[in-house]
Amino acid sequence: MDPSLSEFWVAVAVACFCGAAIGVERQLRGKPAGIRTSMLICLGTMVFVSLGRDVVSPTGDGTRVLGQVVTGVGFIGAGVMLAREGLIRGVTSASVIWILAAIGALAGFGRHWAAIAVALVVLAVLSGVQYLEHVIVHLKPGDYDNNSNGQDPDEG
Repeated sequence: MDPSLSEFWVAVAVACFCGAAIGVERQLRGKPAGIRTSMLICLGTMVFVSLGRDVVSPTGDGTRVLGQVVTGVGFIGAGVMLAREGLIRGVTSASVIWILAAIGALAGFGRHWAAIAVALVVLAVLSGVQYLEHVIVHLKPGDYDNNSNGQDPDEG
């Protein structure tokens, strides 16, 4: 965690880039956790994991930070989930927050290419699955669907 080293700035750039890429997708869809939030989750996780990685002592275990980040981010994700009219909303946004922290952790551990690869997979899932949901006629929407009335949009 030395800002005078290029490795620090590479990790910051990777965390911010991955968070921004996913955040743009979320923001364009009008979902919680847009660009700024996504970048900050990735960056914050990267910082905490980097600090934990740098802690080396006979009585401490720096990897415990990672476990605490996973738990803490779960609380943030729970905050975006809502129960409305018997339906739970925001589960995908909560999942995105969780994977953003995982991407930040990869950057914090110096696994930059893995962080970028996971971010690309997340983007493919977020946009690709929605495309499939609209294309495949026999795929019936359930309570998870974006429609507030739970009805198939093609069944006027």
